[in-house]
Amino acid sequence: MILRCLLAALVLGGCVQSGTSTDDPARQSASWSWALPFYFPTPKVPSDNPMSEAKFQLGRALFYEVRLSGNGQQSCASCHEQGKAFTDGRAVATGSTGEHTPRNAQNLANVAWHSTYTWANPALVTLERQMEVPLFAEHPVEMGVNDQNKATVLARFQADRDYVQRFAEVFPGEPIGFSQIIKAIATFQRGLISAASKYDQYLQGKAALSAAELRGKDLFFGEQAECFHCHGSFNFNDQVVHAGSGLAEALFHNTGLYNIDGKGGFPEPNRGLFELSGVPRDMGMFRAPSLRNVALTAPYMHDGSIATLEEALDFYAAGGREIKTGPHRGDGRLNPFKSDLIVRIQLNEQDKANIVAFLKTLTDEKFINDQRFADPRRSK
Repeated sequence: MILRCLLAALVLGGCVQSGTSTDDPARQSASWSWALPFYFPTPKVPSDNPMSEAKFQLGRALFYEVRLSGNGQQSCASCHEQGKAFTDGRAVATGSTGEHTPRNAQNLANVAWHSTYTWANPALVTLERQMEVPLFAEHPVEMGVNDQNKATVLARFQADRDYVQRFAEVFPGEPIGFSQIIKAIATFQRGLISAASKYDQYLQGKAALSAAELRGKDLFFGEQAECFHCHGSFNFNDQVVHAGSGLAEALFHNTGLYNIDGKGGFPEPNRGLFELSGVPRDMGMFRAPSLRNVALTAPYMHDGSIATLEEALDFYAAGGREIKTGPHRGDGRLNPFKSDLIVRIQLNEQDKANIVAFLKTLTDEKFINDQRFADPRRSK
């Protein structure tokens, strides 16, 4: 155990003993416990939305509920499919009215530990706040709930005897409202734990990696490939918050994906933090996503513009992307706002194949097949 904890501390940034979490019992319901590997810290949970099994199950039902959309045509799961690690396999997501969003649907594995949500919004620091975006956004429309149809949407649940009973159990004395809906779905999302990949089993001494996977691991966590700078935590990203955290740093990066005007420009409306701040240095700054289950979440980048893991690795090895034709032509390798971490990397084809082999060990088959996370109407 000591040796494995030391390994985790060195390459994943921390060591927490396995078993039921007691880091902050005031925030947890008696009906809930976290079962985590020794290198996973306890998630941070808002004091006004403690975990409980009944709330998790209500949130699970609501996550798969098409009646939650304005026109009754779409659920959260429409853009977050379990078999794709809660992504949708599209370059960009499609809302309930058929309108395309500008960005790729992110995977929901281990979102309990993110310090910010969506691709580039440092103000969204809880799942509860983030849930307001797909529910109520009008440009673009996602779930399509608005002032004109809010009462109609709520009436669908207020008239359903099963939902009335379940809301009363979870939120006693409170009416069925969007605050309660959001809290329940956020609770379900916090419970989407992915910690049983081949790599997790390797860390726990339950599985062995192949020679290629081991070489890929060493490259990933080493200074040659330098992947770990942005993806070195236990969750394979660099925005992590947990129950014992102080103020969490919200890191965003320009990776040299575009340079459409030779001055660092990204295509509208996908200009990262710049869309909110208007500050030039924020152009193209996006959050580094978790790489857990990354082999299942193609296409990649904030706009889904890179199709495969191999192409993504080629992009990073080149220190950015040059687009030679079309409206987005330009040399992202020369983007003046590009992160200093994105430089040309000397990797041969075998090195790249080994890194891809390692990344595939992050696939968690248990997670994508777990009936606990599936549509309750289909898993009975």
